Amino acid sequence: MVYQLERIVRDVRVAMDQNAGDVQLIAGEDEDTLSLDEIIRSKAVEAVRRVESSAPMQYLEEGHQFGDSVSIDADGSGRVLLPDDFMRLVAFRMSDWERTVYGAIAPAHPQYAQQSSRFKGLRGTPQKPVCAIVNRPEGKTLEFYSCDSDEAYVEYATYIPYPAIDDSDGIDISERCYEAVIYTAASLVLTAYGEADKAQLLASLAKSIFE
Repeated sequence: MVYQLERIVRDVRVAMDQNAGDVQLIAGEDEDTLSLDEIIRSKAVEAVRRVESSAPMQYLEEGHQFGDSVSIDADGSGRVLLPDDFMRLVAFRMSDWERTVYGAIAPAHPQYAQQSSRFKGLRGTPQKPVCAIVNRPEGKTLEFYSCDSDEAYVEYATYIPYPAIDDSDGIDISERCYEAVIYTAASLVLTAYGEADKAQLLASLAKSIFE
């Protein structure tokens, strides 16, 4: 769901209990002094990124589709080039898999080394597939293990993109994450003001939403 920055600023102010007038970050007559509203706007994207990159999967929306072009090797493993704005995998499934993968491992994960084993039983299978996100020369890529057929195709693939402010001054935020985003943004703003204790309180409130 797209939330307008105007609403986000208002809701962050409420969370900070700062509804009456602007509060300046820097005292004095400096023309570059930022208003409270401007500081909130500057923290909004970072707040969304922090929340949606770590929120439990059930709090995220369906996401954006990817996977138009797929390559499959002779051993059944394959790869899909990820979009430039890819932040987090929501779900991935090949046509001959028996289950959907909802999380990808990193190359440093012990399970990743097993995917290149000559023993097929150690690698991912259509019954128990494995996905990994790696950096390749052509860009960030999702590797998958494995398929039984080189004619398999991407049946379902969705992701959460890095947040950004769109042309209408809005940000796409998973609806169930919105409250946590507001508390996180308020925490970031209070940190900028040097209010560490208040910032920690709001950060804790944000985390409690997912408990």
